[in-house]
Amino acid sequence: MSTDGVFDSFTSTGRHLLQAKKACPVNFEFLNYTIITSQCKGPKYPPESCCSAFKEFACPYAEQINDLTTECASTMFSYINLYGKYPPGLFASECHEGKEGLACPALSPSASASENANGSQQLIRNPRMLVMAAIIAAAMLL
Repeated sequence: MSTDGVFDSFTSTGRHLLQAKKACPVNFEFLNYTIITSQCKGPKYPPESCCSAFKEFACPYAEQINDLTTECASTMFSYINLYGKYPPGLFASECHEGKEGLACPALSPSASASENANGSQQLIRNPRMLVMAAIIAAAMLL
C-alpha cells in the first residue's frame, strides 16, 4: 500500500516518524483569491462554478500542490478556506473529474515547453487525497 510520501520511514540519522515537510516555494498568503471567492458562493456552492474557479486558481501551481513533500497543498487549502469561508472539504468533495485528478487546461508556469510539445497534460491530483494527506500530516505533528 502506497502512502504517497505522507509517512516516511525511520532514517539512520534519527528516530523521526515523520520527516518535516519542506516550505512551499509558492507564497499562497499573498495570492489573489478573487477568482474563487467571486465565483464560488454559498449557500449552495454550485460545483460547476466552484470547481472551474478552483482549477483556474490552482492549475498554475499544480506541480507544487502535488508535491506532498512540501506544505503547498495544506497551505493553499488553508488560505482558500480562510478567504472564502468555505465549509471544510468543499473542493475535495465536489471537484473530481476522474480517478487521476483534475485536468488542467494548460501547463504550470514552471513546466517546460518540451512537455507541452509532447502533449502531456498537467493534473491536480485528486483534491480529496491532497486534503486528507494534509490533515493526516498535520495531525501527526500535533
